[in-house]
Amino acid sequence: MGKFAVSDTKEQALISLMDRLGIKEEQLEEKFIRGSGNGGQKINKTSSCVYLKHLPTSIEIKCQRTRSQSLNRFHARMELCDKIQEQTEGEESKKQREIAKIRRQKSRRTRKSKEKILADKQKHSVVKQNRKKVSSKD
Repeated sequence: MGKFAVSDTKEQALISLMDRLGIKEEQLEEKFIRGSGNGGQKINKTSSCVYLKHLPTSIEIKCQRTRSQSLNRFHARMELCDKIQEQTEGEESKKQREIAKIRRQKSRRTRKSKEKILADKQKHSVVKQNRKKVSSKD
Protein backbone atom coordinates (compact mmCIF):
# COMPACT_ATOMS: atom_id res chain seq x y z
CA MET A 1 0.00 0.00 0.00
CA GLY A 2 1.27 3.46 -0.88
CA LYS A 3 0.55 6.88 0.56
CA PHE A 4 -3.22 6.57 0.55
CA ALA A 5 -5.61 3.85 1.68
CA VAL A 6 -6.79 3.10 -1.86
CA SER A 7 -5.90 0.49 -4.45
CA ASP A 8 -2.61 0.81 -6.32
CA THR A 9 -4.41 1.46 -9.61
CA LYS A 10 -6.34 4.41 -8.15
CA GLU A 11 -3.19 5.79 -6.59
CA GLN A 12 -1.27 5.47 -9.86
CA ALA A 13 -4.16 7.16 -11.71
CA LEU A 14 -4.01 10.08 -9.26
CA ILE A 15 -0.23 10.38 -9.58
CA SER A 16 -0.37 10.34 -13.38
CA LEU A 17 -3.18 12.94 -13.38
CA MET A 18 -1.15 15.18 -11.07
CA ASP A 19 1.90 14.78 -13.33
CA ARG A 20 -0.16 15.60 -16.42
CA LEU A 21 -1.53 18.76 -14.78
CA GLY A 22 1.90 19.73 -13.42
CA ILE A 23 0.97 19.48 -9.75
CA LYS A 24 3.89 18.61 -7.47
CA GLU A 25 3.66 17.54 -3.84
CA GLU A 26 6.09 20.36 -2.93
CA GLN A 27 3.53 22.89 -4.17
CA LEU A 28 0.87 21.61 -1.77
CA GLU A 29 0.31 22.86 1.75
CA GLU A 30 -1.52 20.21 3.76
CA LYS A 31 -3.07 20.56 7.21
CA PHE A 32 -5.24 18.24 9.22
CA ILE A 33 -8.06 19.92 11.08
CA ARG A 34 -11.09 18.89 13.04
CA GLY A 35 -14.17 18.59 10.91
CA SER A 36 -17.59 20.03 11.43
CA GLY A 37 -21.13 18.72 11.24
CA ASN A 38 -22.55 15.40 12.38
CA GLY A 39 -20.43 12.84 14.16
CA GLY A 40 -20.55 13.91 17.79
CA GLN A 41 -17.60 13.15 20.04
CA LYS A 42 -15.64 11.33 17.32
CA ILE A 43 -15.55 14.29 14.96
CA ASN A 44 -14.75 16.68 17.81
CA LYS A 45 -11.72 14.65 18.90
CA THR A 46 -10.05 13.55 15.65
CA SER A 47 -8.37 15.68 13.00
CA SER A 48 -9.45 13.69 9.98
CA CYS A 49 -10.51 16.65 7.84
CA VAL A 50 -7.87 17.60 5.27
CA TYR A 51 -7.14 21.19 4.26
CA LEU A 52 -5.14 21.33 1.05
CA LYS A 53 -3.82 24.49 -0.62
CA HIS A 54 -2.11 24.61 -4.01
CA LEU A 55 0.38 27.45 -3.59
CA PRO A 56 0.84 28.52 -7.26
CA THR A 57 -2.90 28.88 -7.94
CA SER A 58 -4.10 29.58 -4.34
CA ILE A 59 -6.83 26.96 -4.75
CA GLU A 60 -8.01 25.68 -1.38
CA ILE A 61 -9.75 22.37 -0.73
CA LYS A 62 -11.31 21.17 2.49
CA CYS A 63 -12.27 17.50 2.40
CA GLN A 64 -14.19 15.62 5.07
CA ARG A 65 -15.94 12.87 3.10
CA THR A 66 -14.89 9.92 5.23
CA ARG A 67 -13.69 9.23 8.75
CA SER A 68 -10.31 8.14 7.40
CA GLN A 69 -7.63 10.80 7.18
CA SER A 70 -5.82 8.86 4.46
CA LEU A 71 -8.91 8.60 2.25
CA ASN A 72 -9.66 12.27 2.78
CA ARG A 73 -6.11 13.09 1.60
CA PHE A 74 -6.78 11.12 -1.59
CA HIS A 75 -10.18 12.75 -2.18
CA ALA A 76 -8.76 16.24 -1.54
CA ARG A 77 -6.09 15.70 -4.19
CA MET A 78 -8.69 14.43 -6.66
CA GLU A 79 -10.84 17.52 -6.06
CA LEU A 80 -7.80 19.73 -6.51
CA CYS A 81 -7.00 18.04 -9.82
CA ASP A 82 -10.60 18.54 -10.97
CA LYS A 83 -10.51 22.25 -10.14
CA ILE A 84 -7.15 22.84 -11.79
CA GLN A 85 -8.22 20.86 -14.85
CA GLU A 86 -11.35 22.97 -15.08
CA GLN A 87 -9.27 26.16 -14.87
CA THR A 88 -6.53 25.20 -17.30
CA GLU A 89 -8.46 23.24 -19.90
CA GLY A 90 -11.65 25.25 -19.60
CA GLU A 91 -13.81 22.14 -19.60
CA GLU A 92 -16.03 20.88 -16.85
CA SER A 93 -14.83 17.87 -14.94
CA LYS A 94 -16.80 14.65 -15.01
CA LYS A 95 -18.19 15.36 -11.57
CA GLN A 96 -19.33 18.84 -12.59
CA ARG A 97 -21.07 17.44 -15.68
CA GLU A 98 -22.91 14.89 -13.52
CA ILE A 99 -24.01 17.61 -11.10
CA ALA A 100 -25.24 19.79 -13.97
CA LYS A 101 -27.13 16.83 -15.47
CA ILE A 102 -28.89 16.11 -12.17
CA ARG A 103 -29.73 19.81 -11.80
CA ARG A 104 -31.29 19.86 -15.28
CA GLN A 105 -33.28 16.71 -14.55
CA LYS A 106 -34.66 18.13 -11.31
CA SER A 107 -35.61 21.52 -12.75
CA ARG A 108 -39.30 22.13 -13.31
CA ARG A 109 -40.79 22.48 -16.75
CA THR A 110 -41.91 25.89 -17.91
CA ARG A 111 -45.60 26.66 -18.31
CA LYS A 112 -45.24 26.84 -22.08
CA SER A 113 -43.55 23.42 -22.31
CA LYS A 114 -46.26 21.89 -20.08
CA GLU A 115 -48.96 23.33 -22.35
CA LYS A 116 -47.18 21.96 -25.42
CA ILE A 117 -46.91 18.48 -23.87
CA LEU A 118 -50.60 18.49 -22.94
CA ALA A 119 -51.58 19.66 -26.44
CA ASP A 120 -49.51 16.85 -27.98
CA LYS A 121 -51.14 14.33 -25.63
CA GLN A 122 -54.58 15.58 -26.59
CA LYS A 123 -53.73 15.31 -30.29
CA HIS A 124 -52.41 11.77 -29.81
CA SER A 125 -55.56 10.87 -27.88
CA VAL A 126 -57.73 12.00 -30.81
CA VAL A 127 -55.63 9.89 -33.20
CA LYS A 128 -56.12 6.84 -30.99
CA GLN A 129 -59.84 7.51 -30.69
CA ASN A 130 -60.12 7.49 -34.48
CA ARG A 131 -58.52 4.04 -34.63
CA LYS A 132 -61.35 2.41 -32.68
CA LYS A 133 -63.79 0.17 -34.46
CA VAL A 134 -67.02 1.77 -35.44
CA SER A 135 -69.94 0.14 -33.67
CA SER A 136 -72.73 -1.07 -35.90
CA LYS A 137 -75.83 -0.20 -33.85
CA ASP A 138 -78.31 0.82 -36.53
